[in-house]
Amino acid sequence: MSPYSRITHAAVHLPARRQHVAEIEQLLHHHSPSLNLPTGLLHRTFGLEQRTVADPGDLPCDLAARAATRLLHTAGLDAADIDLILFAAVSADVREPANAHVVAAKTGLSCPAFDIANACNGVINALQVADALIRTGQHRRVLITCGETLTRLSRWTLTRDQLRTGLTSLTGADLGAALLVEASPLPGITGSVFVANSAGWPAATLHDPHHAPGHPQGLHVDSEALLDSFIDLDVQVTQWLKEQRVDVRDLALVCVHQPSVPFTETFRTRMDIDPAQIIPTFPHTGNAAAATLPLQLAHAVRQRRLTPGDTVALFGMASGASAAVMLLRW
Repeated sequence: MSPYSRITHAAVHLPARRQHVAEIEQLLHHHSPSLNLPTGLLHRTFGLEQRTVADPGDLPCDLAARAATRLLHTAGLDAADIDLILFAAVSADVREPANAHVVAAKTGLSCPAFDIANACNGVINALQVADALIRTGQHRRVLITCGETLTRLSRWTLTRDQLRTGLTSLTGADLGAALLVEASPLPGITGSVFVANSAGWPAATLHDPHHAPGHPQGLHVDSEALLDSFIDLDVQVTQWLKEQRVDVRDLALVCVHQPSVPFTETFRTRMDIDPAQIIPTFPHTGNAAAATLPLQLAHAVRQRRLTPGDTVALFGMASGASAAVMLLRW
């Protein structure tokens, strides 16, 4: 039994196609001409420049499997080396069985598999589960996968009354991500805290059309209410960091959930995080949902921003509302 777990590899699959903000606005104008929105509204409101778009035939598990395959190749591992595969995303191919089985089949894995769902915090919760399973000796290598196809949630037909909760749907991105968590003799995941304000759940919803047919369909996000639902959560997170004697300014990298540039900037300011500590992903990718944190880790590895021993913090935020911080030693 190993007393510690460590993230050893991160990989992403980014579709080649990019949808620029001007194209998004043109499509919205075509489907909702009565809105007559000013040019540049999406960029001014969210800070979006472009988003990644998957091929029409690609499903979330296809994107997740490509990221997982890339990770296994980089790590020099075979499918038989993985003890457990998890799938954690907002998007999904199926409601039954677990999407992790679909990803496992596409990557040739035959290990146990299951899904973890908590909106945009799915991956950080999967890290929590992987850490616990490794620390208790049940597994030694856990592969966390994520596939998002959020561009397909875009609400192109909007009325003036729907604009406030529908515009955010046009910022979602498509991509796949994967993280490998392994048993380690040295500390890797060194601490974490998870908090929630479940009274805030109505701020962002995507009702199941099969089981909630009487509710509004499509992605509805009240950005102001969603931001308000996090207000006390960041206070709790700040208190926990003080108890851990962690000064965020001393961290080599801070990965933050990025649903928009203003949201990220507000959180960064409240937490006193230096802009240089964050890798911006939203402007050129869009809202990557649960894949946002592994996307930043993968960029950090590719840009050689991390060296062994560096300290990293993952800040997760999701509708619900829930928030999390995980401290890592790279």
